[in-house]
Amino acid sequence: MEARMEAEWTATKVVTVILVVIWGWRMLNRLWLKPKKQEKLLREQGLKGNPYRFLIGDLKEILKSRKETESKPMALSDDIVPHVSSYLHQSVNKHGKNFFIWFGPIPRVTINDPELIKDVFNKIDIFPKPALNPLVELLVTGLTTYEGEKWSKHRRIINPAFNLEKIKVMLPIFFISCNDLINEWEGMLSSDGTCEMDVWPFLQNLACDIISRTAFGSSYEEGKRIFNLQKEQAEVIMKVIHKSFIPGWR
Repeated sequence: MEARMEAEWTATKVVTVILVVIWGWRMLNRLWLKPKKQEKLLREQGLKGNPYRFLIGDLKEILKSRKETESKPMALSDDIVPHVSSYLHQSVNKHGKNFFIWFGPIPRVTINDPELIKDVFNKIDIFPKPALNPLVELLVTGLTTYEGEKWSKHRRIINPAFNLEKIKVMLPIFFISCNDLINEWEGMLSSDGTCEMDVWPFLQNLACDIISRTAFGSSYEEGKRIFNLQKEQAEVIMKVIHKSFIPGWR
């Protein structure tokens, strides 16, 4: 009896060790060997980027760049890229128009060559859309994420809505929303006819109002609660998404 129990215990330990070794190898391959192999292949194709760093990749620099950019006022210029996509802008200056950056152990290639972009769009079977983080899928679904027959089906469904004649019908609705916003701004002017404001919240509300009127036949104020909940959800997701590459974090 004791010999049988001893044999069972030994077998359990052996199985446990094997499982741990398998899991460890998979983690090593996923978090180090595979990214380093991908980096080598990308460099062989003439792409430049920072060397892969274990687990975090370029996430630390991306967050640092965003924090520094948001701490400074935006320059009065049409060149908004350094403010909106600061790290990508820095990468273009550092590595050239075609480069890669690391989102954790996952490389993301950025191309700015029109011919290469055209080639990718013409070969959708060879260049499928990247798998989305499950957190992002809570916010974004539709033509930008669908593939194959599902993409074709939804494209056929929404295509009539963007017919030129249909869009012309929407122009009066655009005018109403824009006119309401201008009237609101005029009411905020001081006695000398000037006023300083942050226009971003107003432009967000304008977009929501136009969507509400054209898609649902109601004003933004009537659907304000839904839009606020969506905005809150987006903010929460963006806070955690940069850490979702850490195994087990999700």
